[in-house]
Amino acid sequence: METSDLAKIGVMPAPKKYPDEVRERAVRMVLEIREESGQRQGAIARVADRLGVNRETLRNWVKQVEVDGGKRPGASTVDGQRIAQLEREVRELRRANEILRAASAFFARELCAT
Repeated sequence: METSDLAKIGVMPAPKKYPDEVRERAVRMVLEIREESGQRQGAIARVADRLGVNRETLRNWVKQVEVDGGKRPGASTVDGQRIAQLEREVRELRRANEILRAASAFFARELCAT
């Protein structure tokens, strides 16, 4: 679902604090430092401090890139988007079912009253 579609149903994603270019560069820097030094610790903190990015945010970005690349277990970005879409559909279907139940109960009372 695109942003315009979400706006139509009253759901807006949180605004991005960092541009995509910063995200991609930061992740690339972390992965390069890890590859060059052979160490996993400290790379995120150094890059985050250098670029002025929140450390935990950068850690999440790197983790998601590793998951998407198959280097770490977890739900990929595509899977996460699909799950979110399916959850929205389930909520909508449950609302529709509730409306149908209420309507059928109403009409059942009307039929019994006549």
